[in-house]
Amino acid sequence: MSQPVQTFTPQAFHRQAHEALENPQIRANFRKAMDGLMGKRRKAFDDWDLETLRELGANIRLRALSKLPDLLEQLEANCEANGIRVHWAENGEQACELITEICQRHGASSVIKGKSMVSEEMHLNAHLEKAGIDALESDLGEYLVQLNEQTPSHIIMPAIHLNTGEISDIMHERTGTERTTDVDAMTAAARAQLRERFMTADVGVSGVNFAVAETGTLCLVENEGNGRLTTTAPPVHIAVTGIEKVVEHLADVPPLYALLTRSATGQHVTTYFNMISSPRKADEHDGPEEVHLVLVDSGRSRVYQDDELLDTLRCIRCGACMNHCPVYTRVGGHTYGTTYPGPIGAILMPHLMGLEATKDLPSASSLCGACGEVCPVKIPIPDLLVRLRREAVGDGVGNVPGAGVKRSRKEVAAWKSWQWLATHPGAWRGATLVAGSFRALAPSHLGPWTQYRSAPKPAKTSLHTLIKRHRKEKGE
Repeated sequence: MSQPVQTFTPQAFHRQAHEALENPQIRANFRKAMDGLMGKRRKAFDDWDLETLRELGANIRLRALSKLPDLLEQLEANCEANGIRVHWAENGEQACELITEICQRHGASSVIKGKSMVSEEMHLNAHLEKAGIDALESDLGEYLVQLNEQTPSHIIMPAIHLNTGEISDIMHERTGTERTTDVDAMTAAARAQLRERFMTADVGVSGVNFAVAETGTLCLVENEGNGRLTTTAPPVHIAVTGIEKVVEHLADVPPLYALLTRSATGQHVTTYFNMISSPRKADEHDGPEEVHLVLVDSGRSRVYQDDELLDTLRCIRCGACMNHCPVYTRVGGHTYGTTYPGPIGAILMPHLMGLEATKDLPSASSLCGACGEVCPVKIPIPDLLVRLRREAVGDGVGNVPGAGVKRSRKEVAAWKSWQWLATHPGAWRGATLVAGSFRALAPSHLGPWTQYRSAPKPAKTSLHTLIKRHRKEKGE
């Protein structure tokens, strides 16, 4: 039987992590999947100068970000010239309203969706349902988690937390298909169910991997063909993406594409690479009659203003950092309770949701550095995690919403007392003398600190006393 539906939140990260660690099935599912993905990535780059390619990818993304305002205006101008209508959304709520308005204008009752993490980020499906519009995910992984009333647990492989038996149970219970462990049979059954929806949908919604400012082209990377059907079969296509996905030149796409496919799934190329530059032309027989592009901010411009945190926006959503993270691979994506889990989620979600809700995520890391080593565009993820930890305790520059949320009044008072003692030698020596005399009374348990560490004990003798004794023994 499939697992009961659960609700996950970033505020409950610690509880959810312990529950995942105690679930052998989840740990086995992720361990097997992650080991396979790490091996495929390594093999895919065997014949490449990986570091040179990573440096090229990083420079392309940095160049695009350095010109971001200008490139966005260029993208808008070229898209509009091509017949693509461009809309700007300050946040997810506004983006949902724009998309709903477009759907209602065309009398749409059904929407078919290609894979889009931005649409997950802004909870588009729920918004459309409130408006009486049925939204169905067409990516097989997204389709499965939607059937099971879950959210994706990985940005590339949404249903990676489920094994074959669990998927078979879900499809049997929700669609009536016969139970089987034959992957090809289950895939064929799902595609048969989706095919009719592609042809009857009023609107297709997709994400965007790369938006080319030079040509006004929207690039979409996929393996199943559902993206191509989503963007061509319905009469209206709405593409939704974050403002950071823009690149300057069409020539910038091949290096990023090579990095994305190999880092994500270990493939040299994906089965489908779609380039959308306009709606259907007069002499064409297929394609949408209208194409819309919704550019979403949702805190990205705030990140853009910070010279250090700006690196977060380089991300090309490959998921390699998750696949190699010793925390993510043991607890899974749902534990984080956010749209983007793992290391990239730990540095991105505090900007989108604020540190009040996500204060524990930057600390959900061993800082082993694996995420930074495999990132195809060389985002210094460990450094950014440390920066966000400083922001959470109020030691940063306060550029993240909710900065200082983890600093309590008791903590502030303790550090001020420590500072005063450290700057007054007489008081310091008196305090250490008293602490050493009563060290036997020091508690052995100090809350969560001593769950994994030994409790600190004052020294029997201060350093100053030891030095004096040493000098006396030496006759100095």
